[in-house]
Amino acid sequence: MEQAPFYNDIANGPDGAEAFWLNASDGVRVRVAAWNKDATGGTVLLFPGRTEYVEKYGPAAADLAARGFATFAIDWRGQGLADRLIDDRSIGHVDKFTDFQLDMAEMVKAATALNLPKPWYLLAHSMGGAIGLRALMDGLDVNAAVFTGPMFGIDMNMPLRMFAYSLAWSSGKIGLGHVLSPSTKRDNYVMIEPYEKNKLTTDRAMYEFMREQGRAHPELLLGGPSLTWLHEGLNDTLELSRKLSPDVPTICFMGSNERIVDWARVRDRMSRWPKGRLEILDGGEHEVMMERSEIRTRLFDMAAELFRQNANGDHGSKDQAQSA
Repeated sequence: MEQAPFYNDIANGPDGAEAFWLNASDGVRVRVAAWNKDATGGTVLLFPGRTEYVEKYGPAAADLAARGFATFAIDWRGQGLADRLIDDRSIGHVDKFTDFQLDMAEMVKAATALNLPKPWYLLAHSMGGAIGLRALMDGLDVNAAVFTGPMFGIDMNMPLRMFAYSLAWSSGKIGLGHVLSPSTKRDNYVMIEPYEKNKLTTDRAMYEFMREQGRAHPELLLGGPSLTWLHEGLNDTLELSRKLSPDVPTICFMGSNERIVDWARVRDRMSRWPKGRLEILDGGEHEVMMERSEIRTRLFDMAAELFRQNANGDHGSKDQAQSA
């Protein structure tokens, strides 16, 4: 594997992080980063959300390292330092949502090649939650999983959802799928939204940390999604909602003030997950891993407990839970 740039100056994570370039099977180049590779408790495969990049999860890697775990994170195609898929680098784009599974497959191969400590666990946020859910359904071999604010659905009322779906579908048919989705902006949300109005965190210091990252390395930043991304996201989450829950011990964390992903889809999924449970973090916004210290402490303590409880388990998601 070829070494990739890693901006340790902004990551605020454990010492000794390394980043690598990977080439997915369709030729798209993505970036991965590993922290605390000598951990004794196993490795957490961290699936970030839309617009994100590995350095953003330095604090999460530190929280996991303090509890004995290694962290392995990825820049998905179309964001961070991974290959951008259209000429306008400010627009988040993917041709098909299932293409993210190609990135995930290379990530798993790399974790094996790097001999990252086992057992392995999944920690998936927002868009990474949709990617992670499909990966589990397809047999991703982890002992347990944690989701935070997962994109099991996008928060839209039904009339807006139908309009967005129709617009996104028709744009692709006439070659305009790369166009920015309505009501979104090319500018990165964190860089233009005042802290007082943000929907991500109630921790002012953490919000400023994310802004400092963007100011130091604007090449990492991403704005709103393309119409194709929107169409694919709506389609993918609807398809996943109709599938059985994986046979994997799981906790799904939601901030009580979540305003980005679809609460109804999350509640429905977790009500049909025999080995899963929903934990609501009082006062939290969408990015509960970037929240106030008391929320983060509760989240990472509970995640670590789940992982340790299943360190010797054989819960491979090759078998689906018998839940409709």
